[in-house]
Amino acid sequence: MFRRPVATDGPAITALIADCPPLDPNSAYCNLLQCTDFAGSCIVAERGGELVGWVSGYRPPAAPENFFVWQVAVSAAARGQRLASRMIEDLLARPEQQGVTHLTTTITDENGASWALFEGLARNWRVPLEKSVRFDRQAHFAGAHATEWQARIGPLPDLIKTQNETGGELRS
Repeated sequence: MFRRPVATDGPAITALIADCPPLDPNSAYCNLLQCTDFAGSCIVAERGGELVGWVSGYRPPAAPENFFVWQVAVSAAARGQRLASRMIEDLLARPEQQGVTHLTTTITDENGASWALFEGLARNWRVPLEKSVRFDRQAHFAGAHATEWQARIGPLPDLIKTQNETGGELRS
């Protein structure tokens, strides 16, 4: 079951992220803010009362036509079932995402699972994925973190835009 997160999901989200290396952990407070102030652009997946998936995102104020996926976490027990793709598609189908034309995220080179997810979305939607440096290892992280590459997918296919505008459920 997919749903909007609520504040009481915060500890489970923090634990799920911790169990999904190489994801960078957020503070528990950050996760609480995502569950409350950004609930319209975040989603959780539950199975049997257990939280098994999380996607956080937002629409950057300077570029509201983009939906930025901040973090994707799927428990080991729920991997290999397209859960992350389905959560992202569900988020894009929400009325809050009306007007979104591109999906963006940042990924380090070594995060093969994330590259596979976003390359798969671009392939399934038959749209290009552009890759460029967003935050450089030296210039932005003083050598303490790998370069974050921006993946930009779009323009989103008409199916997503139509489902988004009508509030319908998206299925690819």
